[in-house]
Amino acid sequence: MSTRTPPIDACPPSAVSHGTGLAGLAGLVVWVVIARHYQFSGPNAALACCVATGLPMVLWSLLVDKVHRRDSTGIDWAQPRATKDVLDASLIKLTGLWMTWGGIAAIYAVARWYWTGNYQFSMTVFIYAAPFLFFLSIPYVIWLDRYLKDPHDGAWHLGAMISGQPGWDWIQIQHHLRAWAVKGFFLAFMLSIVPGGYADIVNLNIAEVITNPVWIVHWLIIAMFLVDVQFATVGYVLTLKPLDAHIRTANPYMSGWVAALICYPPFILMGDNGPLNYHINTADWAHWFAGNMPLLIVWGAWLVVLTAVYAWATVAFGIRFSNLTHRGILTHGPYRWTKHPAYLSKNLYWWFATMPFLVTSGSWADGARNFVLLAAVSGVYYWRAKTEEKHLMADPDYVAYAAWMDRHGPVPRLVGRMTGKHPPADSLPQPAE
Repeated sequence: MSTRTPPIDACPPSAVSHGTGLAGLAGLVVWVVIARHYQFSGPNAALACCVATGLPMVLWSLLVDKVHRRDSTGIDWAQPRATKDVLDASLIKLTGLWMTWGGIAAIYAVARWYWTGNYQFSMTVFIYAAPFLFFLSIPYVIWLDRYLKDPHDGAWHLGAMISGQPGWDWIQIQHHLRAWAVKGFFLAFMLSIVPGGYADIVNLNIAEVITNPVWIVHWLIIAMFLVDVQFATVGYVLTLKPLDAHIRTANPYMSGWVAALICYPPFILMGDNGPLNYHINTADWAHWFAGNMPLLIVWGAWLVVLTAVYAWATVAFGIRFSNLTHRGILTHGPYRWTKHPAYLSKNLYWWFATMPFLVTSGSWADGARNFVLLAAVSGVYYWRAKTEEKHLMADPDYVAYAAWMDRHGPVPRLVGRMTGKHPPADSLPQPAE
């Protein structure tokens, strides 16, 4: 009589390892310690922090995870072509790439918001980086084309269309332009906020902060956001195939773009003058709980936990963080709890930190309006989550992950019990024959 071993319903593997994010976090902490000692608090030091965060992750990815050997890179290192055999294709690709960069530069030049406030720092970085990117792109593209199984990517198709070469595909061009639209828009934004939080942490007077629990909470939250910004900035920079961190697809749905862009300047709806501003006559949690030290400590600790989960959700991406794109499916860390840990923790933080129904004006109407508007903001993030899932469901790996989460994820299971929805029977693992 034979015995059967039931199958293990294991979570699908993650495209990023735990070690990648931990390596980047270690690099960030080491740099901050050095910067605090030597008072490297300027914007260039903030960029150096990005390097200190990204370099360990690149090394871990190549030396430990060996991501450059994955089939998903589209690279065959064993059969390089001769340079002369790829030169024509590379020149066409460079034409498309440079025209893309030129288009992004033109948008930067025309859009006035890129030359005011924090965005001026981003533009300065791009101006200095442009000559290096231009000249380094030549050997990089030729070198990579020697190893790519199919060098005819979106940049090649755009270059072929521009130069009148046959064989270009409009769908590939659209994919290419969407991917660079994401990178151009979000990288400028991330760079603009890199120096601020970094300087706050490097210049922090720890001896003064530890005298007040509320200040401790405040600065721990700023530190968590520093981690988030550093990792996200690195992610937008390192969209490289040899690191398997390239953009597979950018979200093709207009609804996804609208849902995302209204959460960021200059289109943000939640800002001080936006229609979804829920801060009218509000005060934060420390104001309402002033004088009640136990409640301040408990509430503040909860806010730190929520911010830490938000930062962890970005760290889990390693070098792959990016809005509106598919760069490999994550299934580890907080993504074992919910498919959208960043959105969930961020929105919970806003509700617990602001408590929009409490207002300093004493007006119930102000409180009601703020409550409804923050609910609308949370609705926007729910919408974002659904548009992202719609995009990612084209990948069988994400379909498998989503099904596993429905069976095992604490948040999806809780939602399933509350709504009466459960995974269909045929989505459960079948016994081995």
